[in-house]
Amino acid sequence: MTECKQISFGFPTCKSRKVLTDFNGGDVTSDGGVLLLRQVDRRLGLTRRLSGILKDRRRQGSCDHDQLKLLRQRIYALALGYEDINDHSTLRKDVALQTAVEADEDLASTSTLCRWENSADRETAVRISGLLVEQFISSFKKAPKELILDFDATDDPVHGKQEGRFFHGYYDHYCFLPLYVFCGEKLLVSYLRPSNIDAARHAWAILSLLVKRFRQVWPGVKIIFRGDSGFCRWRMLSWCDNNEVNYITGVAKNSRLNDKASALMEKAKSEHEASGEKQRLFSEISYSAYTWDKERRILVKAEHSDQGSNPRYVVTNLSGDPQKLYDEVYCARGDMENRIKEQQLGLFSDRTSCTKWWANQFRVMLSSLAYVLLQTLRSVALKGTMLAHAQCCTIRVKLMKIGAVILRNTRRIVFHLSSACPYQKIFCMAVKRLSTA
Repeated sequence: MTECKQISFGFPTCKSRKVLTDFNGGDVTSDGGVLLLRQVDRRLGLTRRLSGILKDRRRQGSCDHDQLKLLRQRIYALALGYEDINDHSTLRKDVALQTAVEADEDLASTSTLCRWENSADRETAVRISGLLVEQFISSFKKAPKELILDFDATDDPVHGKQEGRFFHGYYDHYCFLPLYVFCGEKLLVSYLRPSNIDAARHAWAILSLLVKRFRQVWPGVKIIFRGDSGFCRWRMLSWCDNNEVNYITGVAKNSRLNDKASALMEKAKSEHEASGEKQRLFSEISYSAYTWDKERRILVKAEHSDQGSNPRYVVTNLSGDPQKLYDEVYCARGDMENRIKEQQLGLFSDRTSCTKWWANQFRVMLSSLAYVLLQTLRSVALKGTMLAHAQCCTIRVKLMKIGAVILRNTRRIVFHLSSACPYQKIFCMAVKRLSTA
């Protein structure tokens, strides 16, 4: 059967002029801002360091694409919004991405990337995890006085027969249960786990490893462990007490806690009835669950509104005013939800569709490395601009998705970026800052 290929198209006229289109524009890209990613990566040395510590188990004599190029191709593409390796069947021909990866020819095909990802193993995950921590450490020019480590778990829905997937009753679907650790906006840990476990599983071991490493580098640093009630486990609290680590975590409501806080709750109720406005009262109590080794300090928030009573409890070994600790320290952990959304919605860490477990863990970590590049771009190059606190997907749309005509010859490569780009000043400022950093 004859295949008909239309090479030009006509559209309604504009001001009596014909409007024609074709696909003969040459090397044109919609990702002209990828050069910013390359600049950030060169500043950090991230992919080069990673390539140096990961074993490439492929038969080198048969490989057209070295591991460094594969890492850059995959990580940069995730940062640009290309979540699936199927995208690379055509993306591999994009001259902008080729330039960022430092290649002069077509990049790796979908099948090559797939085989490479499926060769990942436990050692791969361990080495990338170590690099994330070392990258975090090197991001400080001087020793920090305090580190607040936010731990949180989330669901990663799956729709196939992936290894390690289970049905989770709370989320009501088959999923993985990855654990993330952030310090502010900086990512420390992205750890894929099966969903048939306690949400705090392995968190204690990870906290221990992080604390030991940080105190090797910064002996006097104050470390605070922060999490929701899913991480309130007495062994972890006890370990923190014994190792001079502060903690502030939620505690699930129960009848004993409600009894101890009943007087404060009644006071909040009566004040609400008198004023008609929501009341928030704070206090503290001593409490020990049956499984705990001792009593601990519990912050109590007694809240009453038109919806009724809504008490909240937080266990901590920090000193200070209960309301200030609750509002300014504990509640600040909510910002971590935005970071996790950036991982899953903006950088596609939930594209865990491989059959093999370690290949899916590798995909989560590739997403994390893309986040490190964008977070560094945000904190270093966009400081003080309107994008200083923008989400990764916003930065992508405004600074990465820039149309460009590319001229490449033996002497130079020129990106003619769109003259209509509304963020030219910010782009130029980012280039200058990354060049001088």
